Amino acid sequence: MPEASRWHRGGTSKPKLHYRKEVEIRTTLQELLLYFIFLINLCILTFGMVNPHMYYLNKVMSSLFLDTSVSGDERTNFKSIRSTTDFWKYMEGPLLEGLYWDSWYTNQKLYNLKNSSRIYYENIILGVPRVRQLKVRNNTCKVYSSFQSLITECYDKYTAENEDLSDFGLQSNTEWMYSTSNTSSPWHWGFVGVYRNGGFIFTLSKSKSETKNKFIDLRLNSWITRGTRVIFIDFSLYNANVNLFCIIRLVAEFPATGGILTSWQFYSVKLLRYVSYYDYFIASCEVTFCIFLVVFTTQEIKKIKEFKSAYLKSIWNWLELLLLVLCFTAVSFNIYCNIQLFLLLGQLLENTEKYSDFYFLAYWHVYYNNIIAVTIFFAWIKIFKFISFNKTMSQLSSTLSRCIKDIVGFAIMFFIIFFAYAQLGFLVFGSQVDDFSTFQNSIFTQFRIVLGDCNFAGIQQANWILGPIYFITFIFFVFFVLLNMFLAIINDTYSEVKADYSIGRRPDFELGNMIKKGCFNALEKLKLKKAQKDEDVNIKSSGELAEEARRQGFDENEIQRAEKMKKWKERLEKKYYSTEIEDDYQPVTQQEFQELFLYAVELEKELHYISLKLNRVMRKLLY
Repeated sequence: MPEASRWHRGGTSKPKLHYRKEVEIRTTLQELLLYFIFLINLCILTFGMVNPHMYYLNKVMSSLFLDTSVSGDERTNFKSIRSTTDFWKYMEGPLLEGLYWDSWYTNQKLYNLKNSSRIYYENIILGVPRVRQLKVRNNTCKVYSSFQSLITECYDKYTAENEDLSDFGLQSNTEWMYSTSNTSSPWHWGFVGVYRNGGFIFTLSKSKSETKNKFIDLRLNSWITRGTRVIFIDFSLYNANVNLFCIIRLVAEFPATGGILTSWQFYSVKLLRYVSYYDYFIASCEVTFCIFLVVFTTQEIKKIKEFKSAYLKSIWNWLELLLLVLCFTAVSFNIYCNIQLFLLLGQLLENTEKYSDFYFLAYWHVYYNNIIAVTIFFAWIKIFKFISFNKTMSQLSSTLSRCIKDIVGFAIMFFIIFFAYAQLGFLVFGSQVDDFSTFQNSIFTQFRIVLGDCNFAGIQQANWILGPIYFITFIFFVFFVLLNMFLAIINDTYSEVKADYSIGRRPDFELGNMIKKGCFNALEKLKLKKAQKDEDVNIKSSGELAEEARRQGFDENEIQRAEKMKKWKERLEKKYYSTEIEDDYQPVTQQEFQELFLYAVELEKELHYISLKLNRVMRKLLY
């Protein structure tokens, strides 16, 4: 049949179909190879940003400033501060001793104290440490009329509107006068408030004795008042041995309820990024990353122009767009951080008698690292796009795609019950159990209960009636019922997918076959594997089969009909079940359909003939 007529009848010539498939598979292989190179480059880039010394530097500094106890009182350290008295003990004790290392253990002076101060002799303090306080005004909260005769002062929680900007105390130095912020550092998000920059600030001296006298003077003159809501202790270190900056912030919050809540931040970052030969290798990886980004962006723009609105119908295209957005965001952050470092580093190191605010640079550098981490996560997820060559992974993706609607419906029911229990736990136990102190804490606590981490004693102590009822019913409905329903949905769908695969309803695995075929061809060319030959297969000829049938008592008509059917079957199998084209959904022409129909009719006749012979044999056996 002419080629044109095949196209007009809806068929596709097999050579062209096979060629199209090979081109598509080769293109997929090229994309996979290119993407693996990009992924390896991105992994080298990200792991080059992380240094194992970062953890050890943070650990050493946290152990020094958080775990060191007050002399004579082993129970008081920064983590255990609960009162103003404890706070001043810490300031005049562990903090002072930790910041000033005057001499070696032999009392030998190791460096010039006028120029620098070093912690553990290896970490130079950049500038001088700073202490900053934020206060609120009196009468910022309303006292109930019945208590107004008893309570004359009322200090509300910290907000920007309630902040006290007026000078107080001695009013002689900067620590008694409000100072506005001249930096771009972000506001601090604490346990009980969000605190802005500025406040009542003083910097420490490079002399240990002067700093101690300063602390004593502030304590005796009541620098900390009832209106104090937070105190920040900030300083920055640089370790030249490992080329790392450590930016430290110790925070003591004074909530309106009384007492003190402590928190801390230790950021070990590599701000000077290009020093060693390995750093320049990482720089080359960054350039390669930008080249890949341009190539992938060009490819996606071409796809959008080609497919237009249909481009957005594929979830993999959405993942591509998300990955590109994250990559461009990471590049933008990197450029911004390098520009800010170039502009600010010289100014920060210029005057060693002032506080050097590296917190701004460290904050944005940490955010840059977080974006890179999210980027490489989705980069690994994109590998699932190329899993069609693996049967097991294809079954997994088919299972998830089939049961997604059932999972969404189940998730709605699950979270209705889950949030109902979270609100119940927050309202009943929130005032007494730390795990339920906020609604957000209640949600995460319930996830921990599902995983087996539960403070049942605290719940029972908070409410000895509702506590056990809450725990038992939550475990029963969420753990035993809902989670098993979730597993049943996935298990049932997986069984259906596996059954479909077993009867042949499966996607083609051409990519895997092509990889196998390429490996076999390479081995054959290297003479490591012999090619299979048709003559090696021992197949009986049609004449031998016919002679054997005559010996078994079959008549000539049956033998001729069987030979005819065998030839027809071989021709059709060769035509429609070729190993070169494994497509379960090939279009056929009208003539091909007629041939298949006649073949089915002949098979039906043969089955009817065999059925009659079986009935005849059964009657002879019975009678």
